[in-house]
Amino acid sequence: MQLTPDFLTSPRRIVVGVSAGIAAYKITYLVRALIKAGHQVKVVPTEASLEFVGKTTWQALSGHPVATSVFDGAAGVEHVEIAREAELIVIAPATADVLARLATGQANDLLTTTVLASSCPVVVVPAMHTAMYENAATQGNLKTLQDRGIIIMEPAVGDLSSGDHGKGRLPEPEEIFTFLHQLGETATPKQDLAGVKVFITAGGTHEAIDPVRFIGNHSTGRFGVEIAKQLQERGAKVTLLSANINENLLPASIEIIATPSANEMYQAVMELAPQYQIGVFAAAVADFRPETQAEMKVKKTGGEEETLTLKLVKNPDILASAVRRFPHLTTIGFAAETGNPTQVASYGREKAIRKQADLLALNQVGQGIGFGNVDTMLSILDKTGETLTSFSGSKPVIAKELSALIAATYQSKNHS
Repeated sequence: MQLTPDFLTSPRRIVVGVSAGIAAYKITYLVRALIKAGHQVKVVPTEASLEFVGKTTWQALSGHPVATSVFDGAAGVEHVEIAREAELIVIAPATADVLARLATGQANDLLTTTVLASSCPVVVVPAMHTAMYENAATQGNLKTLQDRGIIIMEPAVGDLSSGDHGKGRLPEPEEIFTFLHQLGETATPKQDLAGVKVFITAGGTHEAIDPVRFIGNHSTGRFGVEIAKQLQERGAKVTLLSANINENLLPASIEIIATPSANEMYQAVMELAPQYQIGVFAAAVADFRPETQAEMKVKKTGGEEETLTLKLVKNPDILASAVRRFPHLTTIGFAAETGNPTQVASYGREKAIRKQADLLALNQVGQGIGFGNVDTMLSILDKTGETLTSFSGSKPVIAKELSALIAATYQSKNHS
């Protein structure tokens, strides 16, 4: 979403993040002004900030429940909903601690988790002692955030709570309000993957029996295409390895490499991976292929009792090979499993541990579930088999949420 000069002339859904600065009380006036201007405001404070302004005050001002942790009641999934609905996130005051956590892709409270899961514009208003603001670490974090497309409002120069005088004072609420309304077309959505090279496999492979027939599956590639679009929105240079995806689904702005079979996809991944930073393995790849492909169409030759026997051989494990051979690569695997929820969860844990990808997206498929233009549900597991989070809804919505998690995982891996 672009911030245009008239962005705040229409009612918007705004998240106001509040961190633990003594000037947090000033943001009560900003929240009131935004609501008076017709905007819907949800306040997400850090736990420490409640020492300055309590939950009751924020709830009374905004008219919404307030939580600080993903473990507060329903907040474990609420951060996804907050991020999905937000059209603008404003963090004021933004302390040195919050700036550092945002810059390194941490997600250890509701505020930072919401920011990572969002794709809307983000504005931060730093406020701290001058020495902390001018410290090289803080300036480096601000530069990192700015490079990702986060908008920085400069702090004011004035008297500080310590009795000192200098830069680091939180601007007055009316100044922040005016700054938000003056944001123009130069403001860009979050670009936290700017310049990062990503390949994504999508679709379903076809393993030829003869020139006419093949072994395949029901995957359309729709979800992989949506993920590719969202990663491109975040600034990534995306290459899509397409396994038999309908041309009408393929985005014109993304580089496409046709990889109709498992072996062709394997070869393409092995060639691309050394030059890429992220690999998303969303394709439904056949586990086996015919040992030989008939040069001519296989024909029936006998009567009603005739049978055909195919000898199948194992295809290469593309994800496991990439994880093993390219440790620099941030890898996101997919596991489509059948069975009841307990069975699916068990299969997913086993696969996550065995594959050792940075993330594994697990979903239940079969009988109208998972494939095609249908809503779906994903559980995201780490390489130990632990479930990190889950997403549900339409594929474009989940792709947006997943792309934020992919970006955060990449940042964390490369800052650790």
